[in-house]
Amino acid sequence: MSIRLTPRELDIMAVLWRLGSGTVNEVGDVIEDDLAYSTVLTMLRTLEGKGHVRHEADGKAFRYYPVTQPEDAGSGALDRVLDKIYQGSRELLVTRLLADEAVSPEELRRIRELLDERLGELES
Repeated sequence: MSIRLTPRELDIMAVLWRLGSGTVNEVGDVIEDDLAYSTVLTMLRTLEGKGHVRHEADGKAFRYYPVTQPEDAGSGALDRVLDKIYQGSRELLVTRLLADEAVSPEELRRIRELLDERLGELES
């Protein structure tokens, strides 16, 4: 099942994945955009309604925890990017990623090792 998060939902989930958990204030403090408390609360409640987060009482506040894992959400987001931007071509996507000048030789070597492993799996 492909998980579809809106860009704002993904922003909030990224904060929860990074922190492990957070109150509305903690999430609001970390998120890059200046969002009102009520906006963050509404988004967390929406995410909870969709089953992506859960909460526990933490004093007078609620502490929210991610239920959906990053790799599950990442798969859905990557599928959308692949389909919408690269017309389903993994080759175009990988070419774009590797064209970035910030990719170090060490990272390129690790990528080559992963590709070699994957080819070995497919050929055996």
